Amino acid sequence: MTDASQDRPGAIHARPVPHPWRWVALALIAVIVAMVVSSFVTNPRWDFPFALQVMNFNPVLNGLVRGTILGTLGAMVLGVGLGVVVGIMRLSTNPVLRGVAFVYTWFFRAIPRYVLLVILGTGLGYLYSKFDIGVPFGQQLSHLFGLSSDLTFFSLDVNQFSSTLLMGIIGLGLSEAAYMAEIARAGILSVDQGQVEAAQALGMSSAKTMRRVVLPQAMRVIVPPTGNETIAMVKDTSLLIAIPVNAELFYQASTIGSRTLKIMPTYVAATAWYLIVCSVLMVGQYYLERRFGRGFGTGSTAKQGALRARLLSFQGLGGGGK
Repeated sequence: MTDASQDRPGAIHARPVPHPWRWVALALIAVIVAMVVSSFVTNPRWDFPFALQVMNFNPVLNGLVRGTILGTLGAMVLGVGLGVVVGIMRLSTNPVLRGVAFVYTWFFRAIPRYVLLVILGTGLGYLYSKFDIGVPFGQQLSHLFGLSSDLTFFSLDVNQFSSTLLMGIIGLGLSEAAYMAEIARAGILSVDQGQVEAAQALGMSSAKTMRRVVLPQAMRVIVPPTGNETIAMVKDTSLLIAIPVNAELFYQASTIGSRTLKIMPTYVAATAWYLIVCSVLMVGQYYLERRFGRGFGTGSTAKQGALRARLLSFQGLGGGGK
């Protein structure tokens, strides 16, 4: 009888596959980074101390809060809310609602945001000096029936309103809603139809099924592109100059650069603020993705589920051998 230990193979002394090009790429990247850092440090025209001062100027801070942050928040609230409604309309069995949603997304996805803001900021005031809300043909009807009122409930001076931040938020929000509609539609379609059928079998209405069953599961697909759209909206607030809105970060930084003849330091200040705001949003997006991605193949929950499945498979194999 032979010893079982003699039949076992010896220890395998495996050598890792060499990757010399990794070190070459690392050295090349290090050289490029050193050159960039040297350019920043040795070139006095960057003037980083003055850029830091510009970041703390009151007009720049006011533009950051009012134009960039508030504009992004307002446009995304309008865009997400309206986009979800339009996305649901795109999936409706009603051909009228489906057609209206398609025309909306087709139009606002085809128009550049800068062009749309120019039209809203200047062209709308040229077409309509006043915007009246009331009974159609109110003046003619009041004259016909001898009424003292022209049946107008609300009147808006378009020329004054078109140059406000609210008009910019409306323009950016309407454009964003077209993109969010497609994102919401993709998220809704990612939910298995069996979930809807099960909810309807329990007696849930279509609206309650969408709110309680479909949308919470669709958020796993909706959140990542929505985070990207929010970060993109932070940068698109620089287009508010087309309205024109003066209380905006990049416009205020550019104005300071024109007055002081220090263009690049002011651009560096604006860039630094954009980097800070977008970095905060990226961190928030990361945690939202973790929250809505629980149980979908990522995170510790999925790992525990896989481990539990392996243990159960081992138990099944053991039971079959008895």
